[in-house]
Amino acid sequence: MALIAGVDIGNNTTEVALAEIDGQGAVRFCGQSLVRTIGIKGTMRNVSGIIDALNQALAPLKIPRRDLAMVLLNEATPVIGDVAMETITETVITESAMIGHNPTTPGGMGLATGTTINLDALSEADSAQDFIVLVDAATDFQVAAEMINAATARGVRVRGAIVQLDDGVLIHNRLSQPIPIVDEVRHIERVPMRMPAAIEVAPVGKTIEKLSNPYDIATLFGLSPEETRNIVPIARALTGVRSAVVIKTPQGDIQERRIPAGHLTLIGAEATVEVPVDQGAAAIMDKVDQVAPLREIKAEAGTNVGGMFETVRQVMADLTNQPVSDILVQDIIAVDTLVPQQVLGNLAGEFALGNAVGLAAMVQTQKLPMQMLARKLEEEIQVKVAVSGVEAEMAINGALTTPGTKAPLAILDLGGGSTDASLINEAGQIRSIHLAGAGDMVTMLIDKELGLDDLDLAERIKFYPLAKVETLFHLRHEDGSVQFFDAPMDPRLFGRVVVMGEGGPQPIPLEDTLGRIAEVRRKAKEKVFVQNGLRALSRVAPAGNIRLIEFVALVGGSSLDFEIPTMLADELMEYGVVTGRANIRGSQGPRNAVATGLVLTSPLAREQSYGR
Repeated sequence: MALIAGVDIGNNTTEVALAEIDGQGAVRFCGQSLVRTIGIKGTMRNVSGIIDALNQALAPLKIPRRDLAMVLLNEATPVIGDVAMETITETVITESAMIGHNPTTPGGMGLATGTTINLDALSEADSAQDFIVLVDAATDFQVAAEMINAATARGVRVRGAIVQLDDGVLIHNRLSQPIPIVDEVRHIERVPMRMPAAIEVAPVGKTIEKLSNPYDIATLFGLSPEETRNIVPIARALTGVRSAVVIKTPQGDIQERRIPAGHLTLIGAEATVEVPVDQGAAAIMDKVDQVAPLREIKAEAGTNVGGMFETVRQVMADLTNQPVSDILVQDIIAVDTLVPQQVLGNLAGEFALGNAVGLAAMVQTQKLPMQMLARKLEEEIQVKVAVSGVEAEMAINGALTTPGTKAPLAILDLGGGSTDASLINEAGQIRSIHLAGAGDMVTMLIDKELGLDDLDLAERIKFYPLAKVETLFHLRHEDGSVQFFDAPMDPRLFGRVVVMGEGGPQPIPLEDTLGRIAEVRRKAKEKVFVQNGLRALSRVAPAGNIRLIEFVALVGGSSLDFEIPTMLADELMEYGVVTGRANIRGSQGPRNAVATGLVLTSPLAREQSYGR
């Protein structure tokens, strides 16, 4: 009786399958484990994570590591996935500055125009002009109201105010003549003095109308057609806010600036083509399909995409002790998205949504580092270690342990860094493909498009459904169902959109609606998982025709997502393909496919009788 372990080193997790194999080759699985992968897949840092995973799998059996006859590793040829956001339309504003946000306490309402002026200068202001007064944090709200009232009594036409603190309502309630007030403007010192300005505050529950329309801004400031074109990013940034200010700045105060997006060179087996990044994701992926199979992808030097490629190659070279020249970018996935971009000339951290292309690149090295990893692991645990089997091929052997499946069968292995597909026919022949882009890219798209700057939160938004806390005793899930609680929830959750994670409702620090956040999440999954799933299956399908595939089983960590399997099943239904999550060995769900496949294809295995 030999005890062997199959170890699947993934981008995010390392999985183990333990099995006893008798002298006739009969296999009985007796344990498994899952831990976080330490370091980049296929590099020396993986060793400590593998040892931890082996210990966890052996612990319930009370068997020491030295009793293992063999450890089998998947061919985790070092692959690194990286992502760059290539902005293809840059926000450009000339001779303008703006403020636009949703402060909780704006004062008054309406539209006003005037010349910017400091509060202290009101005592000497010309009564023949209209003014927008600035109140900094050093001025008490009551003092500010008294000074504005005094100026108004002298005939000075104060039409609006910009306030640094959250004193808008306090000031407004003390004025003899109501004016619109925008408060919570943290960079008030950037507002230029004695320049034309327009201010707008909408009623409660509504958003501004004039300053979110480029033609209204042009009317207020007397702009030319070319100046109106440049003001469009301001109008876009102010769409949907309750209060806003637009200020015309001195000539040349804000400069126009453009950065090239760069181009990619796709080198295939029979053709080489170039495609500019600013043509968008559809054009890039069309070219990728045209030259497939890809041998290498190069990026234009001196651009952001070129910098991304070089960084990825250098990181992998450092990790594997190989020359940079030996490391090739061999696959990419590109998706169109919208990302918040800081508006040039902003005064309160304003952003506008800009078109961008998200790129995930997969870099592959020689197989030497995996052999080095195996030798290092063998030294550490004093057990024979062998590298055995291509990942996608092992996954399909593991997937065939799902009750109700048999060849011909295709699988989609949905991981963190890559999407793999393989197809086994009735003769046992396997075709497989390994493509860039999976769960990590979805997380990045959610993070970028929502402007979170928090990958952990983006990961939770990706994996769990949302809800809106309507009272302290109930919330409404995104499917419309209502959940009530016996005890009150944390008051900080009131009125917030929350993620329904394992630890209970977790607030999302955004003003976006539940519908907007859910839409961003769903579109990110469709762009990556659905697009990549179809791309992968078409590469392994007979004659490239997905309709010739009858059954697809989903494996890998991302198959556990609450909506990805349904998305893929709905899409593949149009091709007449039956799709569902695998259930490895009838007990593991979509997990452990590669580790199980390693055991079943080992030289010792002949028959399979699946234990727990």
